[in-house]
Amino acid sequence: MKPSRQTFQRLGPDARRHALIDACARVLATKGASGASVRAICAEAGVSPGLLTHYFSGVNDLVAATYEATGRAVDAALEAAVNGAESPSARLIAYLTASFRAPISDPALLATWLAFWSLARTDPAIAALHTRIYGGYRMRLEQLIADCVPGDQRLAAIGLTALVDGLWLELSLGDAPFSADDAAAIVAHWVELSGI
Repeated sequence: MKPSRQTFQRLGPDARRHALIDACARVLATKGASGASVRAICAEAGVSPGLLTHYFSGVNDLVAATYEATGRAVDAALEAAVNGAESPSARLIAYLTASFRAPISDPALLATWLAFWSLARTDPAIAALHTRIYGGYRMRLEQLIADCVPGDQRLAAIGLTALVDGLWLELSLGDAPFSADDAAAIVAHWVELSGI
């Protein structure tokens, strides 16, 4: 029997770089940070193992680029939700509750985030990215809260982030005892009770 051979694709440089980032996200989701090897990522991307170092300085650089790309994708989904809302309070609620629906509420995305979070504890570059990405989220949230109630909204943003993260985590794990609509209602109720 003749052994099967990996089929490789011919893509341009930008497409190849993006394909490696997408493959890295999938490998992080399925194998975790410890399974994100050059061989595993390149096999997932359908490229030869030597090609990774043509676009990235190594796996750590690729994982960082993947974290950046994942953060941008989440930001884009949040902003798309905000852009469809008309009032300051509707923009705030849209920003908060977008996390409970696709593409953000997704088991594969959760698995990728878990890999990033585990690396943030041991890799200074990933830790710096984590601080910047979450800091950007909270700053945008502070701005949206301040549009509703002027003033320093740092603590309100931290509290809402914790609430949303907890609900998002439960929904993304699956079999949550509540729906995405329930999660949105919980957040809206908390916002109303807090006077925002």
